[in-house]
Amino acid sequence: MNFERTEEQAMIQQMTRDFADKELVPIAAELDETGRFPKEVVAKLGELGLLGIAVPPEYGGSGMDHVSYVLAVEEISRGCGGTGVIVSVNNSLVCDPIWKFGTEEQKKEILTQLASGKKLGCFALSEPEAGSDAAAQRTMAVKDGDHWVLNGTKNFITNGAEADYCVVFAMTDRALKHRGIISFIVPMDTPGVSVGKVEKKLGIKASSTTSIVFEDARVPASLMLGEPGMGFRIAMNTLDGGRIGIGAQALGIARAALEVAVLYSLERKAFGAPIAKLQTLQNMIADMATELDAARLLVQRAAALKDRAVTDKSVRYSKEAAMAKLFASEMSHHVTHTAIQVLGGYGYCKEYPAERHYRDARITEIYEGTSEIMRLVVAANVLKQFS
Repeated sequence: MNFERTEEQAMIQQMTRDFADKELVPIAAELDETGRFPKEVVAKLGELGLLGIAVPPEYGGSGMDHVSYVLAVEEISRGCGGTGVIVSVNNSLVCDPIWKFGTEEQKKEILTQLASGKKLGCFALSEPEAGSDAAAQRTMAVKDGDHWVLNGTKNFITNGAEADYCVVFAMTDRALKHRGIISFIVPMDTPGVSVGKVEKKLGIKASSTTSIVFEDARVPASLMLGEPGMGFRIAMNTLDGGRIGIGAQALGIARAALEVAVLYSLERKAFGAPIAKLQTLQNMIADMATELDAARLLVQRAAALKDRAVTDKSVRYSKEAAMAKLFASEMSHHVTHTAIQVLGGYGYCKEYPAERHYRDARITEIYEGTSEIMRLVVAANVLKQFS
């Protein structure tokens, strides 16, 4: 197994690391404090080709692989966790399903704008009564001539307040359960589509999290994504890739926390020497670094499998994506918790970024599949091997 970066992968890793140091680290605390969407930064990310990393150039993307994608998301999330999820959603949850399941017209007219960063997307699957149980959709789609009429409410939508397009899932017949779900690419300026409540959150405050309301919203049939009845399959396939992106976000947040802890331990003195000389602190740092590297290997393995799946349709990566997301998110929670412990009282104060990293890390165990759901996915795949 080759662990060496390709020239292209090394290039995007260094570029995004430099970008994060220059553009994100200096404003991350302000974005967290104010909840401001970093519009100017997102525009620059689009210009750099980072909003459609794995999309082919003919559709506005950079045409890179998914290993490059997770390297980029880790670096951006190290600078600002909220910005990291903005990038992850546009790449994994919006561009990816349109590239895989969209018509040629949808790719040329919509994907090109999203992948190039001229427009921003969001993904609307969750509802007030349909979170982990995605098949319990209540948003309805009724055919009316050459349009579909959507009614319902989606919630916890990342990028909801700023998005230009939304990948939406709706039910045609509740009796059909998951087989009755269809999906659409809905322009957010469609009459009847509105942004509802904007959530006040514990962390990742640079990205908006909103509800989206559909009230007799008429969507052209030409904007259906995939075929009728394919919605559930599209959603699950998309979430597999999204979980890899969230795993990479968790890596970046944890790495930022580890760096804060290490630098502090080298400067802070106790008992006449830097606390980094204390074996207890060294054990904590060793565990943090080991867990971080182990999670990175899982995330990059899942990304590499997704790359293989592009050309080999027999390759599956649901289990590996769930493992990566599960381990990386729980690792991030533990590492950021430990970083605060290393800093002691200062870790609890906003003077240092450790407490922000801790708050940002917590959501990675929840969105795009909770840790409990990830364990169900992994167990189901393992049990299937012995059935």
